[in-house]
Amino acid sequence: FRDDEIFDLHENESVFIPLGATHYLDTRTLDRFMTIATFTGGIASTNAFILKGPSGTVMVDAPEGAASWAEASGDVPDALLLTHAHFDHVLDASAIQERWKCPLYGFAPPTPELTLEVLFPPGGSSIAVRPYSISEIQEGDRVEVAGFDFTVLHIPGHSTDSLLFHLDSEKYLFGGDVLMQGGVGRTDFPGGSEAALLGGIRDKLLPLDQATVVFPGHGPRTTIGAEKASNPFLQGL
Repeated sequence: FRDDEIFDLHENESVFIPLGATHYLDTRTLDRFMTIATFTGGIASTNAFILKGPSGTVMVDAPEGAASWAEASGDVPDALLLTHAHFDHVLDASAIQERWKCPLYGFAPPTPELTLEVLFPPGGSSIAVRPYSISEIQEGDRVEVAGFDFTVLHIPGHSTDSLLFHLDSEKYLFGGDVLMQGGVGRTDFPGGSEAALLGGIRDKLLPLDQATVVFPGHGPRTTIGAEKASNPFLQGL
């Protein structure tokens, strides 16, 4: 924005406010009972989300800078949900757990293979994921925390531990790097499988209500219907 620019805003419109070279804050009221704030940070421009409802606060994913963002916003997460353990999604997981003593939910504990630290030679990169502990969850589990009730989906292919959190009541899906606007997650990392990824999307995501809003790990939100109609990776599934 320029200092002299004025914009007309309307209810439920999104406003992106630059906070730095890679950090943006997007707060939108989705209904009378919930707000979802989006933080984008780190070298891979990774999204984190804070869901605030009448009974508490839940955070999804923890890219670099997410802990400071939550601290600055005054939000106290009751839980952190991790879509997968790739480093760009968990660099602040340990800091969040230490700061707020909240439970972390994920598919498996972090390992150098899951965080992708095995791809970076010793001494050649500053990327290092600090240890954190998780409550392990899997396909079909429900995570009930802070008044939210998520159904857990497991779709490997981008990463062997990729989880999605479906807030059935609101038709919201926090999908990590499985499905994004116009794309899907990379499958050339350790444990990757294009067949597993596309098969999981076909069998578990495309049958969802077409109005389901997808909050991805990278890029803007989208819907199941929009991706089914136009995502080039999904045509013919």
